[in-house]
Amino acid sequence: MLLAGKTLWRAKARDPSPTEMSVEPWTSPQDQAAAEHARSKNSPPAQDQEQPDKLCLESFWSEVETIRQGCGEADLDSTRRDSRQSEEGEQEEQWLADAGLSTLISEDSEDVDKAVLLSTLTRTQAEAVQRRLDSYTLSRRKKNKPPPRDVRDIFSSPIAQALLPESQNSKDLPQNSMASVAKMPFSAVTPEHQRAAPKEEFLITDIAYCEQAVIFIKQAKFPLNNIPHRKEDGTLPRVICPKCRLGVTRIQDLSHADMKKVRQLALIDMTALCDLLELEVKRHKTGKRKIAESTLFGVPLATLLETDQKMRPNTSIPLFLQTLLSFLEKKGVDSEGILRVPGSQSRIKLLQQNLEANFYSGHFSWDEVSPNDAAALLKKFIRELPDPLLTAEYLNTFSAVRDITELRQKLHMLNLLVLLLPEPNRSTLKALLEFLSKVVNREKKNRMNLWAVATIMAPNLFLHKAVPSRLTDGAEKGQAEKAADVMRLLIRYQDLLWTVPNFLMSQVRRLNENSNRRYQFYDRRIKNLLRKIQPDSREKPEKNTEPRRTIKIQVGDLVNSTMEFQLNINSRTSDLLAQFYRQFLRSPENGKGKMRRNGSVGYPDCALYEVGGNIGEHCLDTETHLLDLYNSNPGGEWVIKTKPNGGRGP
Repeated sequence: MLLAGKTLWRAKARDPSPTEMSVEPWTSPQDQAAAEHARSKNSPPAQDQEQPDKLCLESFWSEVETIRQGCGEADLDSTRRDSRQSEEGEQEEQWLADAGLSTLISEDSEDVDKAVLLSTLTRTQAEAVQRRLDSYTLSRRKKNKPPPRDVRDIFSSPIAQALLPESQNSKDLPQNSMASVAKMPFSAVTPEHQRAAPKEEFLITDIAYCEQAVIFIKQAKFPLNNIPHRKEDGTLPRVICPKCRLGVTRIQDLSHADMKKVRQLALIDMTALCDLLELEVKRHKTGKRKIAESTLFGVPLATLLETDQKMRPNTSIPLFLQTLLSFLEKKGVDSEGILRVPGSQSRIKLLQQNLEANFYSGHFSWDEVSPNDAAALLKKFIRELPDPLLTAEYLNTFSAVRDITELRQKLHMLNLLVLLLPEPNRSTLKALLEFLSKVVNREKKNRMNLWAVATIMAPNLFLHKAVPSRLTDGAEKGQAEKAADVMRLLIRYQDLLWTVPNFLMSQVRRLNENSNRRYQFYDRRIKNLLRKIQPDSREKPEKNTEPRRTIKIQVGDLVNSTMEFQLNINSRTSDLLAQFYRQFLRSPENGKGKMRRNGSVGYPDCALYEVGGNIGEHCLDTETHLLDLYNSNPGGEWVIKTKPNGGRGP
């Protein structure tokens, strides 16, 4: 659902509607009150100081020096041997495989297989795919091997035409789909460095990020936009993300099969966006490295989780990191200069040895541990991972975000990159960012504002011995500020960055639909003829109808039944769950609560899931409008289940 430009124009003049989401990364009551006070005084909140101060910059280079000393010359030489850019053609081949498009260069696959994947792409996304194919074809010719078929040849086949929606074949697609963005307020498409930093920023997720970039680039070239430059003040605005009636989809809400498709489509959109912004990012491959003979430090995340899940099956974050962060949240967030003040090197070394020997046995005591020593251990754990937390493939792309001018496009790129991270890395990063956010929220006690935390943590995330980096090249002050800027965006807007944009959800649904009907119609003329003979029985119901739905209930051993629910235009997931609790869990006849020690009754935490049809499994937002969901996926089932009890991550 596209949001009209005039709606955005009047957004400040009215109360937020039920379908609009205001993404506020600072959720504590204390910080919300501070933010409201700051807005009322027309001044930025305390944590949004304009530039990092001298102490922040000194801390940045102190961290860089610590990392260099920790690596040592021998490790750096080994890194230069092990880390390399892919050979000519190899990178494109790997990219096509990661994007789920390896069938384009496979001689065994049929046109229908290729068309199913390509039919969901926008024009700019398809052009990015074609550029990778062209580069791959050129490398094949140099090696005297037959090139793969052109993408346009695949789309011109009758099978592909049957799979393509009508709008996808129109030459006016980009103009039509971008109409609402083109009508946005004039200031919204002015490059950020040419205007004062806004107090509010609108983030549209219904339209592919690369397609939005096409319009922004065109608008920025208008003569009217050549106004005198105004210095960017460095403050971060409140971000408003218009919320569609299908609700917000967070990363943990989707099944693994659907998230795999999200990652493939996100890679294509991110690559197209990099092409438009002229960001040259090369993915690095790391050779096999010797893994440290230890139980905690220098151990791959996957290995740590494999060990930890034997003790706690649903955990998604290493148990050691969970314990360390919990200790710091209790004892460290109020400590002045936490993360910046170094601990004792001799104590840290003994502490690490003690943890390695006794953590899993349960004989380690945190009672005498200094918060500063624990904070140093946290940074050491992150930077000593055999592979970067942001992965060797995407570390340089994360770093390149600092060179993007427009804040909206920075957030677009970071959102896509977060989606591309493997699940262990993404969950661990989220746990780290949640802790850093809590540190910033306690600024009045610990004297660590957003810039201070960002400048100290940036080197630990963006510098790694496994991947060559240009982070420390050039003017010291400028490089430190740019690296810290990306870090503070991750901290400040983490809740937004861990959501799946609406356009990717739509593309996943179309991909599933096309896969389901891939062999149903092999010729467009046959498809049209069948429609004339017999109307499609699967046509979506009229939007004015108010059907009843039968909801399956699978709540462990408590309830295994069904429930009828009447849909209307205002029905939301929260309404359906409220009826379920009244009817099955809290009624005098069917009470299923468990008595707590304090005498109160506890009920299972349940959620509504959309299963099947054009989605695998999708945990629904409580604000999802159910009639719209029914119209969007009439073939899906609705199931009430208990939420999984995972680790502290997403």
